[in-house]
Amino acid sequence: MTELIYDKGTILLNGDFHTPYSVFDPRINKYRALGIYYPEIIHYFRRNKIDYIDKVQDYIIPLNKNQFSITKELRDYQKEALKRWITHNMKGCIILPTGAGKTIIALNAILKTNTSTLVIVPTLNLMEQWFEAMENILKVKNQIGKLGGGNEDIKSITITTYDSAYLKSSYLGNKFEFLIFDEVHHLASDKYSLIGEQFISPYRLGLTATIEREDRKHVNIYKLVGNIVFSKDFYELSQANHLAKFRLKKVKVNMLPDEISQYNRKIFQYNQLLKESKIFYPIRLEKLIILSANNINLRKALLLRNEAIDIALNSYAKIVELENILKHHIMDKIIIFTVHTKLAYSISDRFLIPVITHKTKNEERNEILEKFKKGLYRIIVATKVLDEGTDVPDANMGIILSGTGSKREFVQRLGRLLRPKMDVENVANLIEIISSDTSEIFTSNRRNKGINNKKQLIDKSDQ
Repeated sequence: MTELIYDKGTILLNGDFHTPYSVFDPRINKYRALGIYYPEIIHYFRRNKIDYIDKVQDYIIPLNKNQFSITKELRDYQKEALKRWITHNMKGCIILPTGAGKTIIALNAILKTNTSTLVIVPTLNLMEQWFEAMENILKVKNQIGKLGGGNEDIKSITITTYDSAYLKSSYLGNKFEFLIFDEVHHLASDKYSLIGEQFISPYRLGLTATIEREDRKHVNIYKLVGNIVFSKDFYELSQANHLAKFRLKKVKVNMLPDEISQYNRKIFQYNQLLKESKIFYPIRLEKLIILSANNINLRKALLLRNEAIDIALNSYAKIVELENILKHHIMDKIIIFTVHTKLAYSISDRFLIPVITHKTKNEERNEILEKFKKGLYRIIVATKVLDEGTDVPDANMGIILSGTGSKREFVQRLGRLLRPKMDVENVANLIEIISSDTSEIFTSNRRNKGINNKKQLIDKSDQ
């Protein structure tokens, strides 16, 4: 007879039989398998009528269903998403835009499984938001645990960060039957994928607005969580009036003469260095970084490329255009997005606008967002820190002064404007200010990829 024991993120097989999922550990002369294979191991033993003793599970006793009170009715697409996840053996990923109500689907999934649940999120801010959402549906408070940010309170429903789950996965891996991965694209990294491998949890739900990663490692998610079981984009939900419609406008500005001169000079020097290194074709940044490690000319080229991009992204002409836009939209609630912290503070100083960057303390950030929500602040400027992991109040206009080519970054920023609106005719406006005749045009097109065929929603007017 084989005895199954949970051992630091793995299943130890103590006995005469092993499975196709296990490997031999010469240190102890026994077979072991990753925790994720626990359901398959049990199925293998039962199918082959192999006797075994199961000492793996140490699940925390779940809360009674009667302690929950969810009054908010699911929309049709949310019901369909939950139904498809259930029919896929309660495993898989749901892809919905920011503001489409992924959290309420997850709360209903917790009720459906009625098991111990670990919710894993990327930031402490999101941990607090999930905690508040969970507390609001419980009749008796103080029954939700938090792990991370100084909290070590593990309960039948616990909310933690990816960092804390990574550090504790070998200990927690047999205590939760249901895993919820918020912003599941994080799980695909080499570091965090260990979380999915060490937990024995048979039920898994991944939530995100964009599952694709630039490094293409998102394919790992399908093994760790399950395939995509439901997906709707902003276009489909806007057409059904679940999210606000939007209009994208690209405004091209001419950089100042001195900026044009500096930009062209650096690009020329960059191309010359590539040619000297026998590179006569466009090269991806990732490959250039790798090659630059052993080539001094390519290191110089990389620096020149970055300096040229900084000139384009931070052109003073953009500030002038921004001032013009703000003068013509004095009644709108506006979020200004930038990549660079220095530009964010420059805008804040020039226009006396509250700014949120990675340097902003949580208390100040929350105060700014609360005043923006109440209308005490009409405009805020932010860096990438608001792209993910923060509950941002509604705005009806976004202005992108600078950004990367990431589709996820664009979708996250767009999602800040596309929250459900009472007025179905309410159209959100997203304006991109781009430096003409620079690589920023290519960067903008890359991040817009996937929406260019949504003509009904997008009014692209280059100026």
